[in-house]
Amino acid sequence: MAIIETKNLTYTYPGATKPSIVDVSIKVEKGEFVLITGPSGCGKTTLCRTFNGLVPHFYQGELKGEITVAGIDTLKHHTYEMAKHVGLVFQNPENQLFALSIEKDVAFGLENVGVPREEMRRKVDWALNQTGIYDIRERSPHEISGGQQQRVAIASVLAMEPEVIVLDEPTSFLDPLSAEKIFEVIYKLNKEQGITVILVEHRLDLTAKYSNHLIVMDHGAVRLEGDPRKILASEETRLIGVGIPKATLLYQMLKKEGLNLGDQTPLSSEELADQLLEALKPRD
Repeated sequence: MAIIETKNLTYTYPGATKPSIVDVSIKVEKGEFVLITGPSGCGKTTLCRTFNGLVPHFYQGELKGEITVAGIDTLKHHTYEMAKHVGLVFQNPENQLFALSIEKDVAFGLENVGVPREEMRRKVDWALNQTGIYDIRERSPHEISGGQQQRVAIASVLAMEPEVIVLDEPTSFLDPLSAEKIFEVIYKLNKEQGITVILVEHRLDLTAKYSNHLIVMDHGAVRLEGDPRKILASEETRLIGVGIPKATLLYQMLKKEGLNLGDQTPLSSEELADQLLEALKPRD
């Protein structure tokens, strides 16, 4: 059974003249690492807000169609109920951090739902360790780096032990190296804990290699969905304006020049390097 399923989902913000998402029908299986991409203003963020009920319960507006998350109809359950199943990490971590210490921020959601103290301690410590910030747990979230702040935001969501984590361009304020470290943390959680990850991101050079399900949106609609390797190799994806990974583009150029690199489209420079080494090996 899909952990997230939408059928003909269409949503219009209050006062808007046209919908932000149109007829979106997708299925996300449990444990998948889903990457949602597309040009600015294509509806990625709005779609993510439907997964935890922010749309329509907080933003109001008109939502048509169907959506279930972890078997729950989000239209009939409020955001605080959905928070037990879906964690949302925002673009700017400062929007999520407000306590005097990191561990208090991570404990905030658990306190709100009345988790007993000993259990809270265990969950907070686990979340801090998973994100590599246990050693700085007593520091203020406002005196640490942007990368560390984003780890705190992820830890505060993790402590709730959701089945799904949705991250909306979580590294847009970070340099590529700090971003890479955050994506490694997210990938590890997906692989080791089986948490379903939905990542909204336009920097595909950094993220395509982690995903096993790609959704490309444009003008509020899902244009392409499925295997990242197939989609990123297609001309249609490039024409939509998606930033194809450089390794994928170079692979296509080299194949046109007649170099036999195999049939698997690379999503990262590491994969392309391996294919090049194999192709250039001396043959007996």
